[in-house]
Amino acid sequence: MKPYLKRAWAEVSLSQLRKNVEIIKGLNSPPTEVMAVVKADAYGHGDAHIVRTLAQDCGITHFAVSNLDEAIAVRNYAPNAEILILGYTPPEYAHEISMHNIIQGVVSTEYAEALAANSPASIRCHIKIDTGMGRIGLKHDTPAECADEIAAMMKINKLSVEGIYTHFAVADSDAPDNIAYTDKQQSFILDTYDELVSRGIKLRHCHFMNSAATCYRNTSRSTLSRAGIILYGLHPDVSLDIPEGLEPVMELKAVISHVKTVNKGDCISYGRTFVAEHEMRVATVTIGYADGYSRLLSGKGEILVHGKRCRIVGRVCMDQLMIDVSDVPEAKSGDIVTLIGKDGGDIITADDLAQVYGTIGYEVVCGISKRVPRIYID
Repeated sequence: MKPYLKRAWAEVSLSQLRKNVEIIKGLNSPPTEVMAVVKADAYGHGDAHIVRTLAQDCGITHFAVSNLDEAIAVRNYAPNAEILILGYTPPEYAHEISMHNIIQGVVSTEYAEALAANSPASIRCHIKIDTGMGRIGLKHDTPAECADEIAAMMKINKLSVEGIYTHFAVADSDAPDNIAYTDKQQSFILDTYDELVSRGIKLRHCHFMNSAATCYRNTSRSTLSRAGIILYGLHPDVSLDIPEGLEPVMELKAVISHVKTVNKGDCISYGRTFVAEHEMRVATVTIGYADGYSRLLSGKGEILVHGKRCRIVGRVCMDQLMIDVSDVPEAKSGDIVTLIGKDGGDIITADDLAQVYGTIGYEVVCGISKRVPRIYID
């Protein structure tokens, strides 16, 4: 497992990634293709290895990122890929978008004009429509009005409009009112696309399926399924199951640096928030909140040691934390422990951790810091 400092590390299974891709492909029907969302360093998994595996081993040709730096990185890893920037790029960098053959998400006529004015060559783009997410995109009362603005934008010199897209707000919910809300979002973008077709405007792409929609409301009318969190084997929402076989790609591990016996009344960690009620064995683990293991897990989180769950005692520190190993007499210095992943017959997922302190699995994996090395297992 060398060369790397055996302190805290994340193991990323490329074989599981490949399995996840095949399952996601099986959910789609032609002409829908998978667009791999690899923003935020591939959701904390490391974009270089993830993108190369997806492009070279899985046949993925479409990628989505958040910004220009991420797009250029993906271009280096996958020279022939189609790369869409979902977020904002300052217009003064329009020449770099064009130079690297990147597709920019465009959110307004004003932004489209600014991009075109700053580019010496044609700018490829997909136009974002705000159908109910409320963040960015064209906002109109009717599909016909939306189509009017898109048609006008297509006349802007040096702007090459190749598609339209939107983002669902509650596709990860099976509540009737949320299903109806997503139906309305989907109808709006499809009606806009159909209105454009009726005017003789046929775009290459109309896409709206995120991870949740790919799992729960898949339709071939979306030319791309933007697979994000499910690509990495996590749930869009923990209340709903994901297709069988989609499993987490990442495990997070550390080691025990010290084991000691503490007496009744002894305090553990900052703030004296934990006081031993009886004699117990406590192990120190070489990971902390600076590694992305949240301080909010203090006194709540559990870690797998020799296949047994051990509760965190006291506050999580910047670089270390302590756990109760009274029920694991074999625990000793140098033992590997599992913070996310499988050990023996038990498993702790990023979704599980998220439930403990009130967030989502996305934040857990994205939050694992850069100082934690990613070790790739084929």
